[in-house]
Amino acid sequence: MDAAAPHLTGLAAHTTTRHVFALLTAIADTADWLYAHWYVLAAVIAVCWGVGELVVRRLAAKASAQRMALEFVSTRHFEPSLEEIFRRGVQLARASTSMPWWAPRRSKAVQIRLRADGSAPLRYRVEGPAGAERLLSITPFGPDVTVARGRPITDRPREHTVRAEFILRGKPTAPLREVPLAPDPLQPLIDAVADLRAELGDLAELRLDMQRAPKWVLRARRLQLMGAARRSERREAQRAARWLRQDTSGIEDSLGWQVQQLLRDRPTAGGRRLVMPPVPRRVEPSEALGKLAEDDQLVRVQLLVMCTSHTAGRAEARMAQLQAALDVFGGRSRWAMRGWQLGPWRIGADRWPTRRGFERRWSLGHCQPPRANWVRLEELCGLLKPPTVHCRLPVLASDLPTFRFGDPELLLQGIYHGPDGRQRLVATYAEETLFEVGVGKAGGGKTERALAQAIGWAHAGGGLVFVDPHRDSWPRALPFLAHDDLMQRIALIDLNGLGPSPRISSWNPLGMHQGQAAHEVVEAIADAYASALAWDDATAPRALTILTAALTVLAAVNEAACRAGQPEDQATIFHIRALLTDAAFRTAALAAVADRLDGDTRAWWQSVFPTLPADAFAVVLNPIARLAANPLTRAFLGRPAGVYDIRAAMDSRMIVWVCPGGNGPTDRLLTALLARDLLRAARSRRDTPEGKRVPFRPYFDELITLTGAAPETIAAMFEDLRKYRCHVHGMTQLLSRLPTPVRQSLLQNASTLATTAGSKSAIAPVTAEWGDDPSPDRVATMDRFEHYISMNVRGSRIGPVRLRGPHLDAVFAALGRPKQALALEQAAQANAQAIPLNQATDRAAGQLGRVTAFLSAHSPAGAAAHLSKEMDQEFG
Repeated sequence: MDAAAPHLTGLAAHTTTRHVFALLTAIADTADWLYAHWYVLAAVIAVCWGVGELVVRRLAAKASAQRMALEFVSTRHFEPSLEEIFRRGVQLARASTSMPWWAPRRSKAVQIRLRADGSAPLRYRVEGPAGAERLLSITPFGPDVTVARGRPITDRPREHTVRAEFILRGKPTAPLREVPLAPDPLQPLIDAVADLRAELGDLAELRLDMQRAPKWVLRARRLQLMGAARRSERREAQRAARWLRQDTSGIEDSLGWQVQQLLRDRPTAGGRRLVMPPVPRRVEPSEALGKLAEDDQLVRVQLLVMCTSHTAGRAEARMAQLQAALDVFGGRSRWAMRGWQLGPWRIGADRWPTRRGFERRWSLGHCQPPRANWVRLEELCGLLKPPTVHCRLPVLASDLPTFRFGDPELLLQGIYHGPDGRQRLVATYAEETLFEVGVGKAGGGKTERALAQAIGWAHAGGGLVFVDPHRDSWPRALPFLAHDDLMQRIALIDLNGLGPSPRISSWNPLGMHQGQAAHEVVEAIADAYASALAWDDATAPRALTILTAALTVLAAVNEAACRAGQPEDQATIFHIRALLTDAAFRTAALAAVADRLDGDTRAWWQSVFPTLPADAFAVVLNPIARLAANPLTRAFLGRPAGVYDIRAAMDSRMIVWVCPGGNGPTDRLLTALLARDLLRAARSRRDTPEGKRVPFRPYFDELITLTGAAPETIAAMFEDLRKYRCHVHGMTQLLSRLPTPVRQSLLQNASTLATTAGSKSAIAPVTAEWGDDPSPDRVATMDRFEHYISMNVRGSRIGPVRLRGPHLDAVFAALGRPKQALALEQAAQANAQAIPLNQATDRAAGQLGRVTAFLSAHSPAGAAAHLSKEMDQEFG
């Protein structure tokens, strides 16, 4: 056995050698065969790759079906810090991994979609794995960003589509430019889509996909960059050595060097000097790798852009605008469109062979970024948040509707100049425009704008009352209202007494012929007196008591007259004097309406009134005497069955122009009576179901004048009339000149707040409501007819937006009928049943006799005598 062992060992070694040799021979034969039949290997590799790619795509598509979307909407005060934005980026990077274990790498991504489709200046949407919904919906931005579940978006095909993929060009390790947060980094992108027109099919969308890369991919990229850096350093060292040898050779071959050798005592030994070549510098990883040196907060990104339109050339132009906008982020590294330019043709995402892959990634949300697209979260801060307070947003048609003539749902606001230079008339929804305030210096255009709005509302079938103490608005609006379909709806109440034979309408604040409630009429007149004369329960309690008692009796007299079918025998406010100072008239009145007065009122007249001194009535009668001394107010208020009925005007969509005629003490009392009657009439609409109340719009020009007469009344209008679908529009030069209650109600409830140019001190209260954006300095330097306006549209605040005030001669040029202006004025006076001033004055002067006769006939003694006379006539 011992002798056979070496033999067996040698045999085993020989056998192993033969096997190894056979194996090597087989490998060589196989390699030779594969070399000769390389196409078989290629086919096998292609089949394996195709099957693997098909499986990966199927799995990725299945994983993408589990994605969710969130819409982010920021307020106009959203101002995040860099730390908040960075934390948001960390959340997005973490959310990209919230996928099932079997999901391919391309489906593990979070997508930021910046979309402009006409519904908003730039919609900010985040899509990611369904498992990361809670992580994505809880943002560090606080209450200034609203998060809502995003609905699926389906776009209709457009005729023209342009696609592009952007990659990072330049030094691969260099970061993008650090863009400051003010102004907003999104501003260039928003400016690029500011002139988008949805009606032409314009659509632009930018999608940024983020994903965490595998560690081995990052290591491979680092090895590649380090190898490239070392090769570059060796090339630089070799180049430096070559130049050094050339310089040395040049020196030794020069004439100067040879002369020096001849002049020296001991010439230099022959032969060239030894030149030490420079050693390649050590490559520092931090310098060679740049932003890729650290693993923290490093992500791969994919940037896809698509623009579409129904109009040729618009999609291409939009893509060029977006490309220019992305240049803002460029520095030593920049975003560049992927592809090649061959003359007029570009080979990229719009061409074969990359178009199909682009569309697949676009539709499924797959992220397959180029190897150069490595960024740190700090570089993407500008894209990781919605628009901030530092972003200037354009006003789209979806934000602010375009005004259409004759549309009762819209209310004209002004002319908006779009970013593309186009102008359009913009409007707010009438249902949402509850109260409106216009501020600005005289001649700035606030009245012209209100007139344009009122005329547009009138042509759309709406009712309104325009109260103008100076009457300038009536002749200005007259040519544009002179239409046959409006003439029957327009009434003019003009107390200016212009012309040789002025015509005056009539109004009896105490009249009961229009179905008013007696207690409401009494309250309205008493409150108007108190407001105009600054009475209250502390300063003038006796005057208020006397006035209220007198009005109660006269209202009862008028009720009796109307029930008797004799409205022409009603008393007016001028009969307060007779009731207080004429004992016979007072006795007849109290006797005629004794059964209509409550016990307290009768007791007051019987026990308290006789104890009052004669001078107690002066404070009540003095304002009435001033009204009676003016023939215009005497004629207007002195007739029994007045025509002016603001409640009827509200319900029948009338267009009423009221020109009180001044701002003196007498005019202020008349204005206070009109204002309080308007408030009473609006509140009386409580007897009508809310859905059947016809919208009505009072316009008050020169609020300083009107509120000087009735501050509490005007304030109550801005507080209460919304409930009765009566929407007030007020214009004033100075907010500071308005009484405090009026000013507070205006600013608190204004759906629309507008200002023209003016002094900074006058404008400051308005701009303060906007957070001084724009500043008073900017508003003060605006041109004439320019306005800054904030509006409510669909429950959201729009603006302040700079608008050009509508000029009647330009906006309503097609509606102008100057030749029919005279006919309209005559029709307006006829609708108001205006008669010559002298006739109206005579009727007012004789009214006391008619009332006295009515009281005599309806007092107990007079009624008995009247009955006896009738019986005598009947029985002869």
